[in-house]
Amino acid sequence: MKTRRTFLRQSGALAIGTMLLPTFSFAVNKDQKFGVQLYSFRDAMAKDAMGTLKKIADIGFKEIESARSDKGLYYGLAPKEIKKACKDLGMQLTSGHVALDDDFQHTMEQAVASGQEYVICSSLPSKGQTVDNYKKVAEQFNTAGEACKKLGLKFGYHNHEYEFESDNGTVLYDVLMDNTDENLVHMELDLGWVVVAGKDPLDYFEQYPGRFPLWHLKDMDMDKKESTEFGKGGLDLDGIMAHQKESGVKHIYIEQEEYASTPFESMKENMAFLKNR
Repeated sequence: MKTRRTFLRQSGALAIGTMLLPTFSFAVNKDQKFGVQLYSFRDAMAKDAMGTLKKIADIGFKEIESARSDKGLYYGLAPKEIKKACKDLGMQLTSGHVALDDDFQHTMEQAVASGQEYVICSSLPSKGQTVDNYKKVAEQFNTAGEACKKLGLKFGYHNHEYEFESDNGTVLYDVLMDNTDENLVHMELDLGWVVVAGKDPLDYFEQYPGRFPLWHLKDMDMDKKESTEFGKGGLDLDGIMAHQKESGVKHIYIEQEEYASTPFESMKENMAFLKNR
């Protein structure tokens, strides 16, 4: 079993405070598929979903993760419409961000119709930065995971920064990890928020190997605490990407909420960064 010291030596990742510069290049498999979280194109999707999906395909993305909007789970498109649109463009809708709420049954039914594999809860269903609340949430996640499994779906959770706060010395995200069934709850690790929270993703790959089948890959401006184009922020993207196997990742979605110019130009830059590693 790899020790933490071995992990750091192999990745070149230092403590979070110095996790600022790439330490070596990783080789991107020519067959590796990168996806994108549609929230990155939220304004364009709201105005012209079909046209925006075409532009996304032209950039080179092969997988799509949807996000809730004022127009529903698929920016005004019906589940079967977005499924067909993605297929026609050489892409696949593989995941979607949803709420774990009273409408969850309908959410699951839409996910089945869309053909997506994962249903990802994008925020805590109940507020409260305490161990007790996170244990309660873990139970809700297990229940949701069972419901999704019966329909052929996989349930998961996407973190932000606040889950890595502590309650009486216990990291709250760890409470979720320790109290959810890995066969029912599939974690989507937002790497940018992990690092902004002062944690190292490699620690989580080591502590919970194989528990992170989905990633949000993003670079972060550590001063502004907002996303930026790859190579311009504070993440050791090379070191993180070199440890895909340990994390168990199967789907990597690029997400960027803030841009130097437009989301389309930023995403072209991000894809070029990955191809040139």
